[in-house]
Amino acid sequence: MYRFLLTPRWWGINVFAVLAIPLCIFMGSWQLSRFEGRVQDHQQQESRSARAKAAAARPLESLLPVDTVTSGRQASARGHYDTGHQLLVPDRTLKDKRGERQGFYVLDLLRTDGGKALPVVRGWLPGDAGSKADTAKVPAPPKGEVTVTGALQASENQGTDGVQAGGGLPQGQLGMISAASLVNIVPYPVYDAWITQTDPRAPLTAVPPAAAEGSGLDLKAFQNLGYTGEWFVFAGFVVFMWFRLFRRDAEAAKDAALGIVPEGDDGGSGAAAAGAERESDRADGSGAGRGEERAGERVEERVEERADEQGEAARAGRV
Repeated sequence: MYRFLLTPRWWGINVFAVLAIPLCIFMGSWQLSRFEGRVQDHQQQESRSARAKAAAARPLESLLPVDTVTSGRQASARGHYDTGHQLLVPDRTLKDKRGERQGFYVLDLLRTDGGKALPVVRGWLPGDAGSKADTAKVPAPPKGEVTVTGALQASENQGTDGVQAGGGLPQGQLGMISAASLVNIVPYPVYDAWITQTDPRAPLTAVPPAAAEGSGLDLKAFQNLGYTGEWFVFAGFVVFMWFRLFRRDAEAAKDAALGIVPEGDDGGSGAAAAGAERESDRADGSGAGRGEERAGERVEERVEERADEQGEAARAGRV
């Protein structure tokens, strides 16, 4: 009854199912491992951030370049601030116990003894970076040689929250904290990193360090989780369709073995042909009957003609 499984059509269906199901399971497992990896990285980053806050600061040079391991570590650098190039970073949100508040960062460049400048976010202030009343509250940077300590951060990019990469900002404002943005503003080299000061001067509020890129539970992580579900659904759909086709063809083979011909199949056309043949036979039978009637009429006509001829002969003999 299951000989239909050996047909070319079913060979193709079986080969497709055998290849598609393991592929869907593999891809779903891979996407799930990506999500679990991001969760693990996020947990490790949080653990490193907690340890970094309690750990002693290390010299800046020993922590460069910034990566997922050194991001958030306490770094220290010695030098003097360039008071002629203080910059404000507008439209930055600070999340604290009060909720989310809009304001701006205060950024100064620390000219280190090595010659390069280190961008230092001295803190955050509420308000508008374009308002004179709000910017008047910005305290001046310390004069002379100082040692600055803060959480090390990688240069921002266009995908970083709050970044304004389009330009068009007023003089004295900076849309993205990066060496690439600062190279056109200051006449000296800049480190490809920055720090957020741990203990800013009032009324500035410390900016908490951000998690390293790719280590947090961002939208990409939840996309991996969504793709996991999709691949497993695809595998289940392949199994469902295979079983549905198998059941349909098995029932059709069983009906054919019992002589049950579904309406609209080839058997139905055969029955129609048989019916047409019977109608033809009936037509042929009625034609034969009419032919016999005509033959009988001809015989009767001949008998009558001969009788007439005999009668005429008899009358002629009497005469």
